[in-house]
Order: sequence, then structure tokens, then C-alpha cells
Amino acid sequence: MLSSKLRDDALAIWRAGVDAVRSDRLVCEHVRVTDGDLVIGAQTLPLDDVGRIVVVGAGKAGAGMAAGLEAALGDAVLRSKRVTGWINVPADCVRPLRCIQLHAARPAGVNEPTEAGVAGTQRILQLVQELGPADVCLCLLSGGGSALFPAPIAGITLADKQAVTQHLSGAGANIRELNTVRKRLSRIKGGGLARACRAGQLIALIISDVLGDPLDVIASGPTVENPATPQDALAVLERFRAREAGVPSAVFQCLESAAASPRDSSPRTACRVTNVLVGNNATAVDAAGREAERRGYRTEREAVQTLEGDVGRVARLLAERAVQLRAAGGRRCLISGGEPTVTLAPASARGLGGRNQQLVLEALQYLIVESGAAADGLVLLSGGTDGEDGPTDAAGAVLSTEVVQAMQDRQLSPAPFLARNDAYRFFEPLGGLIKTGPTHTNVCDLRVVVTA
Repeated sequence: MLSSKLRDDALAIWRAGVDAVRSDRLVCEHVRVTDGDLVIGAQTLPLDDVGRIVVVGAGKAGAGMAAGLEAALGDAVLRSKRVTGWINVPADCVRPLRCIQLHAARPAGVNEPTEAGVAGTQRILQLVQELGPADVCLCLLSGGGSALFPAPIAGITLADKQAVTQHLSGAGANIRELNTVRKRLSRIKGGGLARACRAGQLIALIISDVLGDPLDVIASGPTVENPATPQDALAVLERFRAREAGVPSAVFQCLESAAASPRDSSPRTACRVTNVLVGNNATAVDAAGREAERRGYRTEREAVQTLEGDVGRVARLLAERAVQLRAAGGRRCLISGGEPTVTLAPASARGLGGRNQQLVLEALQYLIVESGAAADGLVLLSGGTDGEDGPTDAAGAVLSTEVVQAMQDRQLSPAPFLARNDAYRFFEPLGGLIKTGPTHTNVCDLRVVVTA
């Protein structure tokens, strides 16, 4: 059956993109030991000159990155350099490794800072402060690191940071705006880890979950000096009416006090810092494109480099492109990467979903309900490459003939589900959810349209 084949192809293309950015694979591609040297990216370190190696970090890809690093270093280096480490990861990513401790810094599906995250971050700061000039610190960073790396500055509590995160996320702030505020309220973000580190060298391996790959934004830039000022953070809070929404006054007091200071009094970084980007959204888009071509599709690729804006606008554009591809005839595929924003309904009315599920439901509403088009001959899907979409166990959702038919059989209307951000409960009984479990990577979202 054509519709079933299209759906299977779309999912296989999406999975090929995700597999290409598997975090252990990316680390192994950039780290190797050869002829007495440790080679990381373009940098070569003679192992005889290295004292200890300590590994720290945070992110949804942290477990895979750590496993890949242990494999790349090999038994001899793990022993001779007394490799140890600590990585903050979501609870469902924890597993035993040889030398590196994986710490459950937040529950699965709850992308907010927690007390466990604070404790883990304090342990990381302690580890890097104990290093010496002959030592090397390797930092593994990936998407989700901001919530997994909480270390509030003096005068700010964890509850204050949670309130800021919840308000800005719910109000539709993008990742740059959110991290502009979070960096100014943290001891580890915005270059704080680099300032605390006493190793001779700090090398960060980074998987980007931010469009355009700005290193100061990914995981809130713990190894990159912060270009954002306290005034910038206050401007974000004002733009999203945080004071009126009840964000704690301590947040404003700390930022206003810092803004009134004549200059930033933060100490400078003591060690040499190198940041190595090992994977991003374009990597996944390219790999998915190759798989689509292998399956016989005429393929277009779009790895977005700038912020996309509202999810409804992105969904309509994607739905329109799907109709155009179908009208052009033949086997065609569009692969795009990005990360739209969603303005959430009030918490009292809010359902269950994530931006990928919301995008597919918006596309369904526009394509099938508003435009009156048929779903025959096309499939549209969107999924988070981390396997996590909002506070759910789904990576995303798929629009197909089968899903539309099931919707019509049940006489469901997408509109009320969209209004309360309840896409999960819309797609779940229709068999429209994509579920993968943790993928141990995170490079924004990957979307696939196939037509025939």
C-alpha cells in the first residue's frame, strides 16, 4: 500500500538523520590516540606531557558522548592518565561506565533545573578546581545542558531560576533569549566553568542544538565568555513582562545591581580553552538526505541557520511545500531542520505535547481542515533528535493517510487540541506518535516530507 510505504520511508529517513549524529559516533570521529599523542579535533597533545584527564559536562547527549570518549581513549590511556569524570544527564540516560560517573540531574521529560542538578554541578566545579597546570579537562556539552547545569549565583535560589525558566519558556522566548537570562544568574554558565577550571587545558567537545551553532548559547556557554550584559538580561525579562508575571524580585535585584557596576569583575580564565564543534543539525539533515536519495527520492535539504519563530507559521509553510511537491509528481522528499517556538496556553488549561507534535498538528489543521486537501500521496513528520518532545515520551508526530482517516473515524477536530497544546493526546489514539526513547544526542528538530 502506497501510504504505508511512504510512512515507512519517512521514518527510516528521519532515523538515518538521527543515527548520523549519534553522540558516541561523533566523539569517536573527533578523538583518537595515535603514536603517543592524544588528537582532539585539530589539536595534538603529547600524552607524556599530560598529567591527569578529568571529564565533566552536561547534556542530553552526555551519556553517549562519555561512552564514546572512553572508547576513543582506550584502556591504556584510561589507566595511565587516571581518567575520571562527572556528567549531568537526564535520569533515563544513566548507565554504568568505566571511569566517568553519569549523574541523574533531572527526571526524564522535565527540562528544568533541580536540586539534584545543583548538587551535580557543585561536584563538577569541585573537580575542575582541583586540577593543576599539567592536567587536561575535557568537557562534553550538548543540548539540554542549560537545565542540567544549575549553579545559582549568590542571592538567587533554585526556585528563582525555576520561576524564570518556566515563565520565559511558557511565554514563547527563544533559546537565545532564555539563555541570555540564565547565563547572568549562574556561576557555571557564560564562561563560568572555564573561569573555575585550574587545568592547563580545557577542551570542550560540543554537539549543537542551537541553529547557527553559536558556542556562547549552546548549553549556555560554560566554556565561552559571556557577551550578554546584565542589561541584556533585564531587557529580555521586560520584553516578556516577567515582573508583572510574578518572577521573583531577587532576579531583578541581582541583575540591576550587576548592571549598576562599572565593569564586570569576574576573574579571567586561567587555562587555555579550546571549543570543538563535533555535530549539528546540518549533519543530521545531510545524512537523512543521503538516505532519501538511496531510496529513490528526488531530495531537497534545508538546515535552517536562524531562529524560525512561531510554530504555526513554520507548519503552514511546510504543509504548502508538501502540496507543491506532490503536485510536481514523482517520488520527492524535503528534509528540513530547525526549532520553532510555541507560546503555551495557561498552565491550568494546558494539555500534553511538544513543539514537534504541535507543528504536525498545525500542519494537519491547515492542510486537511482549512484547505480541504487530501492526505493521499504524502507524509509529513517532525521529531526531536533527542527522542524527547516537551514533557512527553514521544519524539514527535507524523501526518499520514492512516492518521487522517483515524481522525475522521473518531470525528476529532484538531483546533481544541491546538488551543490547549494537547497534541500528544490527539495523536496517541490515532497511532501518530514517534517514540524512540532517549537517543543520546540532540541537534534540534528534523522534519521529513515524502510524496509520490
